[in-house]
Amino acid sequence: MKYIYYPGCSLKSTGKLYEESLLAVFDALEMDYVELDDWNCCGATAYMAVDERKAFVLAARNLALAEEQLKNEPEVNIVSPCSACYMILLKTQKFLEDHPEDKAAVTKALKESGLNYTGKARVRHPIDVLVNDIGEQEITKRIKKPLKGIRVASYYGCQTVRPYSTFDDQRNPVTMDRIFKAAGAEIVDWTMKTRCCGASLTGTIQEVALPLSYIILHEAKKRRADVVTTACSLCQFNLECYQDDMNKKFKTDLKIDVIYFTQLLGIALGIDPDKLGIHRLFVQPEDIYKILEGGNRVYV
Repeated sequence: MKYIYYPGCSLKSTGKLYEESLLAVFDALEMDYVELDDWNCCGATAYMAVDERKAFVLAARNLALAEEQLKNEPEVNIVSPCSACYMILLKTQKFLEDHPEDKAAVTKALKESGLNYTGKARVRHPIDVLVNDIGEQEITKRIKKPLKGIRVASYYGCQTVRPYSTFDDQRNPVTMDRIFKAAGAEIVDWTMKTRCCGASLTGTIQEVALPLSYIILHEAKKRRADVVTTACSLCQFNLECYQDDMNKKFKTDLKIDVIYFTQLLGIALGIDPDKLGIHRLFVQPEDIYKILEGGNRVYV
């Protein structure tokens, strides 16, 4: 099966390490993919608040481009790793299905630039593809450095599995757990998987965002997690980079690694850490390496 990769803006900037690790994992699993030509911003939350219909045109353009680029393939699977992009593309499809008048306006706008969206494109998240197309058995076969002894708290954030996604349970998703179980890790059972971390509020109303992130990390540490894995650039940044601020505010000594799920899976697949963007993290996951190399566990 051939996939079309839609990076979105963040994976070409602050989330570059997510892109590096994602594509390295795709290569290690011998997936057939190509980047979407001439893609544009999905509109995400900011533009949607300014002009909803124009925002849907932006997102629909990417869907139409994908259909055109893979027009000779039996299926058009567009892989969108950014949680916001993934949600917006699904939201656009749902909106166009439910609102024929708006769909006609969007179709007209696309036609003026020579594009046509038919609804053939299928928006997929990498977690969905890894679990349901590649499969846990195949992942296990390719593991070179099993994550033995590492307790993983899978964190999806508030947009990956809701409200439009259909590949996992919206309240208690388990697909990321299945990937890491296939890679040999211990899975942490916790209730924070889809709790909001504060997202962009960290840059605007930090006194609101910090408690939201702190609750998530505090619970992960209480459950003796060694690492929190995420699939969202904003979540990764919030949870990794503001731990000192959380400790100062709540008078704690909280410290836990927060990395992309593709980085941890890439380590298990034996990929060079530099190819996974590990060096771009603000805090190196030294505790993970200690466990993999037989060092002492941190949270016992």
